[in-house]
Amino acid sequence: MSTLSFPRSARLLTPDAFAGPLKGRRVATGALLMLHAGPAVAGVPRLGLVVGKRHAPLAVTRNAIKRVVREAFRHQAATLPPADYAMRLHRRVGELSLTVLKRQVRAEADAHFARARRQAGPRPNPGGQP
Repeated sequence: MSTLSFPRSARLLTPDAFAGPLKGRRVATGALLMLHAGPAVAGVPRLGLVVGKRHAPLAVTRNAIKRVVREAFRHQAATLPPADYAMRLHRRVGELSLTVLKRQVRAEADAHFARARRQAGPRPNPGGQP
């Protein structure tokens, strides 16, 4: 994925696709979000989001969280190791303004994806150049 798009091939769409990452290892946990990773089925990083009404009762809040996490993923997908990732909201969202919530979610998502990159170790160079 050389562009900053989020094509259908980069998304987890079915419950079966979510099963692998959610049963896989937990990569990172933050104040609001938790990142799970499973084996790469498609050979590229793919993202699925679990943002339920239980933790974010307002649709505008759920949609904002999903939008921000997708944006963070799009910007970092090229550097992530191939795996299926599931980002899950695991704690109730408090009384925050949307601006503050978006900043917090973006900071957490960036940190979680950075941790996933670090845990995978250095990526092999396909061109053979140092």
